[in-house]
Amino acid sequence: MFEYIKGKITDLSPTSAVIETNNIGFSINISLNTYTAIDGKNEALLYIYEAVREDAFTLYGFSSKEERALFLLLISVSGVGANSARMILSTYSVQELETIISTENVKQLKGVKGIGSKTAERIIVDLKDKVNKVGNNESIISPSNAIKEEALAALVVLGYNQSAASKVVDVILKENPSFTIEKTIKEALNRLR
Repeated sequence: MFEYIKGKITDLSPTSAVIETNNIGFSINISLNTYTAIDGKNEALLYIYEAVREDAFTLYGFSSKEERALFLLLISVSGVGANSARMILSTYSVQELETIISTENVKQLKGVKGIGSKTAERIIVDLKDKVNKVGNNESIISPSNAIKEEALAALVVLGYNQSAASKVVDVILKENPSFTIEKTIKEALNRLR
């Protein structure tokens, strides 16, 4: 599993970047916020999410760990795929989106292309308690969410359906909030058999 890719930017558009490292060019899907962060630079470090399906292996890159964490939370919501999550993160910054979710601003969220009322409501209901704000506008993801993200990423790499794995991990962490990543993954593997 990739944590990040660092290298020379050989091609850049508002939706994708090609990062060359060790003579290999990685095509990476990016949000508009990430594009803005790396535009005009010769080199970049992008935090990676790998979407592995039977017919495709797709990389998504983010200029910050916070943006990647929020992307992972978004795709854990039923009905929100990677491209929808990327569209949301292209429309709003991490801080703006956290404010929208924490203030339950359905109207603003459904203003994103491809996001209807039901999906916007589902995002808010599912993520309202997972997205935290601190007084100085720094964004944080709670420790249990970090464990969920890591466990979910591992389960997806192992071939489990993301939606099913997400539900199981949520239940496990609700029942056992002190579980480590390893314990969470092991328990999820037992329940997903």
